Amino acid sequence: MYQIGSYKTISKPATGFYKEKGSRFYSFAYHLDSEHELKHILEKLRKKYHDARHHCYAYKLGPNDQKERVNDDGEPSGTAGRPILGQINSYQLNHILIVVVRYFGGTLLGSNGLSRAFKTSASDALRNATIIKVDITGDLLIQFKYPDLNKVLKILKEEKIKPQEYSYEMDCEIKLAIPVNIYETITKKLETINSVMIKNRNKR
Repeated sequence: MYQIGSYKTISKPATGFYKEKGSRFYSFAYHLDSEHELKHILEKLRKKYHDARHHCYAYKLGPNDQKERVNDDGEPSGTAGRPILGQINSYQLNHILIVVVRYFGGTLLGSNGLSRAFKTSASDALRNATIIKVDITGDLLIQFKYPDLNKVLKILKEEKIKPQEYSYEMDCEIKLAIPVNIYETITKKLETINSVMIKNRNKR
């Protein structure tokens, strides 16, 4: 069960850049819905920037039953993926991927220099991103008899819930997407109506 009712993410891809001692760090931030998307994004970037030495990344899928992953892609352990993830956490973001593509400039930066470069590049992409809040919802399908329609609609109106799909026949059916922070409240109110049957519950 989710512990919170919303999370922050980015609305569309954003880019950033940082340069130090000849090395160039291009950063790319993406909204990420699942790990399945990761492979496609990485393949696209590796194809476009095939001559780059490293494609380092971090992502976070959440917000509570969450997954975090980092990849240094050949850079010294902890100098790339972790600083990138640190920026994701600093902005308190979820469902996000940041990839930093590095072109080596011929001068070693050392562990501290690398960490700073990956952090700064990732931060630049997030500064250029549009951050939005997303409500976590639970899907609900309810069925009831037509004489109870006004009672059901009254509850939905009070809680400012709009039906996604509906059928108002003698046997009525409504599909809803309910913010999880009021999910239990809504279901309990609906269950006080005699003919209401809650057919499926799916929190996401």
